[in-house]
Amino acid sequence: MNNTNERSAKRWWALLALSLGVFMGLLDVNIVNVALPTMVKSFHTTFSNVQWVISAYTISYAVVILVLSKLADMYGRKKMFLTCMIIFVVASGVNGLAPSLLVLDIGRAVQAFGGGGLMTISMALVASIFEGKERGFAMGILGSVMGLSTVSGPLIGGILSEAFGWPAVFYVNVPIGIFAAILVWLTVAETPSYGQGQKIDFVGMLLSAVAIFSAVFGLIQKEDNPHLAWTSPKIALWLLAAAVLLAIFIFVELKIDKPMMNLALFKNKNFVGAVFVAFALGSAIYSNNVFLTSLMQNYMGYSAFSTGVRQIPLTMWALFLGPVTGYLSSKFSTRMLISGSLLLSALSFLVFLNAMTTKLAYTDLLAPMALLGISNALINPLLNTAGLAGAKPEEIGMTSGLINVFRQLGVSFGVVILGLSQTNQYDDYLNNHITFTGVPTEVLAAIKHALIDAGPFASQAFVTSAKMTHLPFHSTLKTVTDNAFFAGMRGVTVASLLITAVGGVLAFFLLQDPAKKEN
Repeated sequence: MNNTNERSAKRWWALLALSLGVFMGLLDVNIVNVALPTMVKSFHTTFSNVQWVISAYTISYAVVILVLSKLADMYGRKKMFLTCMIIFVVASGVNGLAPSLLVLDIGRAVQAFGGGGLMTISMALVASIFEGKERGFAMGILGSVMGLSTVSGPLIGGILSEAFGWPAVFYVNVPIGIFAAILVWLTVAETPSYGQGQKIDFVGMLLSAVAIFSAVFGLIQKEDNPHLAWTSPKIALWLLAAAVLLAIFIFVELKIDKPMMNLALFKNKNFVGAVFVAFALGSAIYSNNVFLTSLMQNYMGYSAFSTGVRQIPLTMWALFLGPVTGYLSSKFSTRMLISGSLLLSALSFLVFLNAMTTKLAYTDLLAPMALLGISNALINPLLNTAGLAGAKPEEIGMTSGLINVFRQLGVSFGVVILGLSQTNQYDDYLNNHITFTGVPTEVLAAIKHALIDAGPFASQAFVTSAKMTHLPFHSTLKTVTDNAFFAGMRGVTVASLLITAVGGVLAFFLLQDPAKKEN
């Protein structure tokens, strides 16, 4: 009896340690956002250059997930988790000490190798440690941690960077990481080495990594250059390379005896549904949070810390709802819960849409933030449970890796698509409304060009600058610019609404409840 109780207690301590790993790995995707302005001053550089601190982590994070998932399945998930934690902690310390932006960029890329592994291997370990109803409950907690870490970046980053400077957003990982590593070492049993004696599929790993790199880098190029056409070589060549490499990867994986990825997973209707949900979650809900944070900081004028505090109606639900999703999925249809939660998020965007006017006040954001927070808190843990349901023990790591890759690809895709929707609506409004009588055509053309180049969020700083406020038509220009900004935000909101609505419908038709799954 004592041994049984001890093993049970160890499982929950292990869950705490693995949850810390997930929290740090995902938090570092966006915790740096609010510290970028202080980095610009610290390194005496431009905002565009500093953005690579984010891009370096995003690209590496997406690239390594599948490779590390497969290695963990083959050689033991505990070993790989601890290795990733060591990489993550050491890189975090180096990043905090970085003497130059180049060192920080390289450090972030290395840190993502650890962060990506912590994220995906944690899911696989939880699925290995827990069974039955306990697995649903544990996955609920892990899912709530994922949701919380993704949306709490502005609050935590704001507190740390404002109180201690930008290095603190990296230093905080060191003590937490060491504590989590010790806990994992003491409480987690090693999983079987399912690939012992097998050859590593180096070709498949290389092809998958380069294909994902090409896709994410191409999307980042489009994000940085929204007015470039998709057919521009700067964008199209990267996306074309990704498509070609994906085709080669599929051909190679079908031909070898022990492939990196069992492509038969994609014949499983339920798994395909989970992949679509993960992509919708990343491309609409997570990506939209980037624009919501910018709205609150750049337009409404809140500091990084104040923005984080004001987003508590969005973030707090993960603490309450995540742990109970295991119970909910045992009593109700998981398919209906996930589909309904995505449709609830679509409803939240409809309420956001109604609020996006020049009369916007913080109170107008409370209801849609609460609705979006509830849907996010429910989807994440339910997705983890649904996606891993029925996975073979030797494929749990790869299955969780694929779900995480599509979630991360969704974020990269969503930031671009939502950004394009914003830019198109913003540009259209300016082109149609900057037609003031009595003002020379060349002056209007120059102002319009400057506003379009500045973009929606920077337009406010431009139109209120000293060189613009003295213009006799400044008041009218300010009104037009404000309206153009909110036209862009409505574009973001409509795109998010459509993605979540389509995701909800696909979830309804593709996901299967356990009793209906084929053996």
